[in-house]
Amino acid sequence: EVHLEESGGGSVQAGGSLRLSCKASGYTFHWYCMGWFRQGSGKAREGIATINGDQTTTYEDSVKGRFVISRDNDKNMLYLDMNSLKPEDSGTYYCARDWSRNCAMETQRTGAGMTAWGKGTLVTVSS
Repeated sequence: EVHLEESGGGSVQAGGSLRLSCKASGYTFHWYCMGWFRQGSGKAREGIATINGDQTTTYEDSVKGRFVISRDNDKNMLYLDMNSLKPEDSGTYYCARDWSRNCAMETQRTGAGMTAWGKGTLVTVSS
């Protein structure tokens, strides 16, 4: 059974940093595209970053240069390093696993191709 569990959320002031982690289990982690998604209060879910099985990455425009997605295939871990945080970065962050090795563009944007999701971790950035 595929299981994803996020951790690392919390409250931070604008300009601060957080590292989100996602522990994966129940499947061959290194092969699949993984991603981080965010849902703010009253907002639709949006793609933040994805990392393919070959380690290529994509980022949503508003987080480019501030966030870094990475994976440790030996530990079955996915990470999101978030720097220079802004209040608009607040929301529940979810890690997810795609059905394939490379995430399609639509999946990068909306998570449509993701077949497994964690329960999320809350990030609150205060001004």
